[in-house]
Amino acid sequence: MADDGPTGQSALVTGGAGFIGSHLTDALVADNDVTVVDDLSNGRRDRVPDDATFVEADVADRDDLSDLMADADVVFHQAAQVSVDRSVEAPVASHETNVDATLALLELAREHDVRVVLASSCAVYGQPESVPLSESDLLDPTSPYGLEKLTVDHYARLYHDLYDLETVALRYFNVYGPGQAGGDYSGVISVFLEKAAAGDPITVHGDGTQTRDFVHVEDVVRANLLAATTDHVGEAYNVGTGESISIRDLAELVLDLTGTDAEIVHTDARPGDIQHSRADVSKARERLGYDPTVAFRDGLDGTADWHRTRRE
Repeated sequence: MADDGPTGQSALVTGGAGFIGSHLTDALVADNDVTVVDDLSNGRRDRVPDDATFVEADVADRDDLSDLMADADVVFHQAAQVSVDRSVEAPVASHETNVDATLALLELAREHDVRVVLASSCAVYGQPESVPLSESDLLDPTSPYGLEKLTVDHYARLYHDLYDLETVALRYFNVYGPGQAGGDYSGVISVFLEKAAAGDPITVHGDGTQTRDFVHVEDVVRANLLAATTDHVGEAYNVGTGESISIRDLAELVLDLTGTDAEIVHTDARPGDIQHSRADVSKARERLGYDPTVAFRDGLDGTADWHRTRRE
């Protein structure tokens, strides 16, 4: 996979001990000098490969980050507070992590002339009027988290336009795969698999007709590698599959896959929950050369295998 991305470069991965960041680091280490910075608030030290340099630090610490940035050619900024619910409960703290720290990182990147590949989110779109969603659609987030991602998404473009800094913002849809813990809709697959394996009821909010575009972490990594070398900078790109599945169908598929007879239980719909989400990835396909390669059933099988192995 690293053949699609940078080689012989010094890469800095923030949040590199986390779910997406650790997969990205694994893909980079064979052909690049990789440094991971993570405060381990969510990540795990054992996820960082031995061939990468690990620095335990908060990306909000300007002194630590400045020293690391001085030696980097490209930074993959994955560190973030990713819970929508937490952003609603503590918007100031969420803003500090997702916006203030990212703005400081962009400023350091400008000082050291370092390309920035930034993790944005489909949450920037809010409640869409129709799907699939293209990058030119209305941006109207419905949570502090979505607004924070929209803010840093705009900052990335602005730093390119004002300062000629090479930036790329990647709007992730619902990422899943081996190594992920449950939480919100990006982690719903892990939650369902864990519940089914334990024979516990699978909880579906609302009637389950809401749909999501689940993109495998391998495809997300590929998008990051392509963004590190593209000439089409100063832009935002959707990273999804262009396909979607309802949450109810997902729950039934998990039960079928795990061979369990756990019950599907419906609860009240979550306030402000988005009904449908699906990416238009044509811009990423045309300008980055990105194409999702992991079929959903194959990706779900592999994720279930990982969960099964972890329990043994």
